[in-house]
Amino acid sequence: MIPNLGEHFKIENGIAIHKSAILEHGITIKGPAIIMDKCHICANAYLREGVFLDSSVKIGPSSEIKSSMIFSGSAIAHLNYIGNSLIGRNVNFEGGSIAANHYNERVEKKIRVIFKDQVIDTGTEKFGALVGDGSKIGANGVLSPGTILEKGSIVKRLELIEQLKEP
Repeated sequence: MIPNLGEHFKIENGIAIHKSAILEHGITIKGPAIIMDKCHICANAYLREGVFLDSSVKIGPSSEIKSSMIFSGSAIAHLNYIGNSLIGRNVNFEGGSIAANHYNERVEKKIRVIFKDQVIDTGTEKFGALVGDGSKIGANGVLSPGTILEKGSIVKRLELIEQLKEP
């Protein structure tokens, strides 16, 4: 996708940044990465290992985004972590929220998800969340690996979403 982005992007070392994007100081970006028009990335954010930010995405100070796609109009507030996830349009993550991508505490690390009452093995040990358009994740909310949120979902502040409880 990067070679076809055109003249409105600054492209260097596998990182494409639209000229209208605002990047504050202290940001680290490790490619590949694409940052579309009207994005705002605040101070000390860390984008790594394959990030796509669609139009008008806001990334708050000291947030980390790893191997994820975040679609238009979404906001990831300060001190958040989003790992190996797909975040829909107009989603809001309040401060301190996490889309976890790894089970540190389990012996069996492979991540499974529940979709339409069926358990599906992802075949990987790194898999975050699939968050539907218009969802809202409250401050310090945690989405366990493999979380799937339908459109318009609300996660309360301090809530843990663990859709598949395994030993």
